[in-house]
Formats: sequence, C-alpha cells, structure tokens
Amino acid sequence: MDDEPLARDELKYLLIRSEQVEILGESDCIEEAVTAITDLKPDLVFLDIELDDDNGLNLARQLESHEQTPAIVFATAYDEYALQAFDVNAVDYILKPFDEERIQKTLGKIKKMQDFRNKPVPIQSSMKHNNNGKIAVLADERIILLTLADILYFASSEGKCKIVTIDQAYKVADALVVLEKKLNSAKFFRVHRSFIVNLDHVVEIEPWFNSTYNLLMKDGSKVPVSRTYVKELKQLLGF
Repeated sequence: MDDEPLARDELKYLLIRSEQVEILGESDCIEEAVTAITDLKPDLVFLDIELDDDNGLNLARQLESHEQTPAIVFATAYDEYALQAFDVNAVDYILKPFDEERIQKTLGKIKKMQDFRNKPVPIQSSMKHNNNGKIAVLADERIILLTLADILYFASSEGKCKIVTIDQAYKVADALVVLEKKLNSAKFFRVHRSFIVNLDHVVEIEPWFNSTYNLLMKDGSKVPVSRTYVKELKQLLGF
C-alpha cells in the first residue's frame, strides 16, 4: 500500500515482472487496506511509511494482532524509519526509486523464510540435545544459565525476545528461532509464531475465537495458540 499512485504502479510492474508473486490488491488508505488484508489474507504486504490518512508503521502494528500476519516490506522514500520498521518485525525495507535487482533480493529473502517455516520439524529429534537441563542466554550483557524446567514460555514481540520463568522474566538478545534450536525437550512446543510454551506449566486450555485457543499458564498469564498449531497441539495433548 502506498499513497503515491505512480510509485505503486512502478512497484506493481516490477513485482509482475518477477513472476514470483500474485498481486491481490492495492489501497491508498489505512481503512481500506485493513479490510482488504483481513479478507484476502495475503502472505506479503508492501507498505509506505507516510500516508495521507495515517502512518504505515501504525498499520503494521495493527496487522501483528491478525491470526495470519503477512510478511511486511516497507517501500518508502524515507530512510529514517528503518529502526522502527525492525521493531514491527518487517522483513525488509526498500527505498524509492525502486530498483528491480533490489526487489528480486527482497523476494528471494522472503522465499527463504517461507521455505524455512514450512519445513516440517519433528518435535523431539530436531532439537539439539543439552543433557544438563539448562539453557544459556545473553541478558543485559550477562550470560545467564536458566533451568529448562523453570521456564514457562518464550515470547517474541517487536523484534525482542522474553523468557518467562517461575520467578521472573528476562529480556534476551537471542531471536526466538535461535532459542528454539537450543531446546532439548518435547515439553517445549511452539503454539504461535511468537510463542513457545513449556507444556508442564499449562493449567488450562481456553477456547477462543475462530477455532483458536488460549493457554492459561501457572503464573496466570495467557498464551495464544494460532490456528497453524492447533491440530498438532490437539494430537499432542489429546483434546
């Protein structure tokens, strides 16, 4: 979505030339864009930063609450928003005027991400074994050893990762996908693109809207289960 028709036409032309994407729609205002994205459920959305009626960063934040959050690429004339784009988990940040080679690089990056996400991951055998029952994480420039059994869940938000334990929460430098590779127990299960839970600390499964669920943890917090992981969770827990 972009507030400049000529820029949108240029981007659309380059995307069509790539033969890697199908264009589902375009919009010049936030309200129409939210409606279209909700209805069409695209895998990828290109956003401008400065819009007539709002800011593209605000739209990206709204999309984070969607069950099927599309990948976001900011396509803009302003380079000063790159750090804020990272905070809303943007996949890439490209500047006008658009360059065909740069667009191809962006699409290649997104394809690699999709291939990784779609790769089947066995619950146990894919985990790197760590027989001491601990995980080392970098938090506040210190290396902290956490006992796996004490961890309730891992959460990712605005480009940062948090580990919640029985006693406290830690903001860590590692990305969620990096931490996932360090786990060695089938008790840890990814239930959402932004959450991994320790099933030993789940006390209740709460039905939610659109066939999704919330997990009530021992500390009283709730962790969402997205539709992508509902079937596997049901098979695992037998409900």
